Amino acid sequence: MKRIFIFIVAVIFIIGCGALPPTTDVPPGTEAPASVTALPPSSDYSAYLPNPSLTPGDALDVTTADICVSGYSSKVRDVPESVKNQAYNEYGIYTHAPRQYEVDHLISLELGGSNSIKNLWPQSYTGNWNAHIKDKLENHLHSLVCDGSLDLKTAQTEIATNWISAYIKYFGQP
Repeated sequence: MKRIFIFIVAVIFIIGCGALPPTTDVPPGTEAPASVTALPPSSDYSAYLPNPSLTPGDALDVTTADICVSGYSSKVRDVPESVKNQAYNEYGIYTHAPRQYEVDHLISLELGGSNSIKNLWPQSYTGNWNAHIKDKLENHLHSLVCDGSLDLKTAQTEIATNWISAYIKYFGQP
């Protein structure tokens, strides 16, 4: 019975992700830049984006100078196991293999993202748009912000709005 329930929840989640428009919530006080285009809801990318009602993204009140200090991310990284479990539960993931997912920050810590549940979601290590691909984008945006090529709020907005669109903007298809 428990397996049937988990299967039904998983199917509802998958169908729901495909029916939802791309992530549109952005950090407070920011607007989505015209340079990041939304993917059509019917695209196969939607399964790789967090549910915007569960994970709209959340950023700390930090400056470029704050995040561009070596070691900044490790100083602010503090997600208790109970919060990680909450993120899995909110997404209907009650069991998983080790290293199948990571509880990821939608707005990465290196871009001033918070450890709030509003900024966390289980991201798969598999598929075309996996956690490793998003890490590449996070590192690139951090470099652009720190060298002055990109405004911090713009980077936060691009990754929170639709990280896949941002990836395609900067790198093309993986």
